[in-house]
Amino acid sequence: MREMAPAGEKRHLVVALVYDGLCTFEFGLAVEVFGLPRPEMGSNWYRFAVAAVDDGPLRALGGIRVEADGGFELLAMADTIIVPGWRGIESAVPGDLVGALQGAHTRGARILSICSGVFVLAAAGLLAGKRATTHWRYTEALASGYPEVRVAQDVLYVDEGDILTSAGSAAGLDLCLHLVRRDFGAAAANSVAKRLVAPSHRQGDQAQIISRPVPDQYEASRLSPLLDFMRASLASQHTIEKLAERVGMSKRTFLRRFEASTGVTPSRWMLAERLARASELLESSDIAVERVAELAGFGSAASLRHHFRLHYGVAPISYRQSRRLISSQLPA
Repeated sequence: MREMAPAGEKRHLVVALVYDGLCTFEFGLAVEVFGLPRPEMGSNWYRFAVAAVDDGPLRALGGIRVEADGGFELLAMADTIIVPGWRGIESAVPGDLVGALQGAHTRGARILSICSGVFVLAAAGLLAGKRATTHWRYTEALASGYPEVRVAQDVLYVDEGDILTSAGSAAGLDLCLHLVRRDFGAAAANSVAKRLVAPSHRQGDQAQIISRPVPDQYEASRLSPLLDFMRASLASQHTIEKLAERVGMSKRTFLRRFEASTGVTPSRWMLAERLARASELLESSDIAVERVAELAGFGSAASLRHHFRLHYGVAPISYRQSRRLISSQLPA
């Protein structure tokens, strides 16, 4: 196993599964975010280990051989378990893996799947009655094979607290960064994303497929400055009519082109930006919650609390206290 905590020190242990036919890219995402040494994050950063599902030697896509740190005994120790894809959506999930995951979940471990790994969670019965997602090619198969799962057809990832699922490969990176943000705060997630040269945060409910990911030059010259303007004026109450007028479009055309370019509606885009701004203010300042709500554009503390509980599961003041505790354990 990789470096473990000194005696008496309790650090969060992330365990990634490996199996014969391993999805190399998805596994690499888990290693890059949770397994890479990050001395700049201090001594409280994650521990990381790899658990084998099958007896070796294990082959990964691309002709790579994988040697694991251990087997299912690691799942009994893990705080977070990652299922990085699966060897096939029709491939059976071994009974001993099902039992190990069920035991870990009952014990309180978080379990995260990337792409087709969701089928492992579904086979273990961990998704019954929960929202979950996977790559757009597999959503119909997931819905038909496991009708008890509330399949989210076109989102990047779903956070159900102790069960998290992501869409296709790159969305797995978004989910991993989301988990870092949840565990260590926005500053830590931004630091990891910067090293990855990746966006620090994308909302999970953003569409998997953006119909026009690269707008033409004329359209980009109008929408890009508008996004900068909206981001710089979160405290203002923007109407669709005013935004459309600002870029010289009809309301209908503006809505269509905005969503085609960003993957979300203007209101959802603004909510995500306001939540991000509020979380940053809570982490980095002692500003009263009422003032944070004003600066982030929520208008009232009650509105901020409502959206914070809905998206983060905690009240703003609890979020601030937990992030301050975490920050105190990170190097200056």
